[in-house]
Amino acid sequence: MNWGGKTPPSGQTEWETKNTQESKENLTDTVEEILSEAVQEEEVGNESSPEQDVSLEEKILTLQAELDQTKNQAEEYYTHLQRLQAEFDNYRKRTQKEKEDFAKYASERVVEGLLPVLDNFERAVEASKTTQDMKSFSQGVEMIFKQLQGILAKEGLAAIEAVGQPFDPNLHEAVLQVDSEDYPESTVVEELQKGYYLKEKVIRPSMVKVSR
Repeated sequence: MNWGGKTPPSGQTEWETKNTQESKENLTDTVEEILSEAVQEEEVGNESSPEQDVSLEEKILTLQAELDQTKNQAEEYYTHLQRLQAEFDNYRKRTQKEKEDFAKYASERVVEGLLPVLDNFERAVEASKTTQDMKSFSQGVEMIFKQLQGILAKEGLAAIEAVGQPFDPNLHEAVLQVDSEDYPESTVVEELQKGYYLKEKVIRPSMVKVSR
């Protein structure tokens, strides 16, 4: 190998020494470049951190505002619920009292309507102690009876038809079965006690005899 007329020294050659030094310098330069780039990146990263901090702070503030709004809404709903509960309790108490009063005084209007009938019966009883005219007395009682019927009819009371009608267990209560030539089988032949409707409801069935 040509060394330019110079004999390389024993051990490490000058070329090797030089190249090793250059390699070290190059390696040092490369490391310095890498470190420089890393520092620059870190500086860039540090420069962006305040913006990130601001963004994070804004998000925290936004979430805090949303939380406060949610709390306010929850308090409003709770207050509204309490108000509704109080109103419902008052309504329940009021309707309960109304129901009790209605049950207690439901017959008030009917009783008021019957007071004139009661007055006339009282007069009739007093007149019966002194009158000798039984015909007039009978007519007076009949008038009171019709007055009573009229008042009850206004309240929806109506008699159930019985005699001559087919026996209906919903309307009639059979107490006797009798043989009859005038009526077909299972027909009401005699009414022993009147039955009545109140509006459309049977409040007392007729007590009857039925043909067999």
